[in-house]
Amino acid sequence: MREELRQMWEQDDIPAARAFLESWCERAEASGIRMLIKMAKTIRMHRWGIYAWYEHPISTGPLEGTNNKIKTMQRQAYGFRDKEFFMLKIYALHQMKYALIG
Repeated sequence: MREELRQMWEQDDIPAARAFLESWCERAEASGIRMLIKMAKTIRMHRWGIYAWYEHPISTGPLEGTNNKIKTMQRQAYGFRDKEFFMLKIYALHQMKYALIG
């Protein structure tokens, strides 16, 4: 059912998404599996936020990735006292390119 729920984001518009999500929740509740029933309840509570993605398909993924890079850099720089250099490193994050070496 997890793979099937990923199809939610492949729907064309809000009515199709609403029909898909409602159908999924009904089947999850009918399954009798406690965790699926709980997930269906959670999804129904947040369904308006899910539907909003179809009007404004934006994600916080890139921001979360940047935050993760900053936290990693902060752990690696533990004990350094030069905050100005640390801020310059943060500003330079968007210019960094990662490639596999080998």
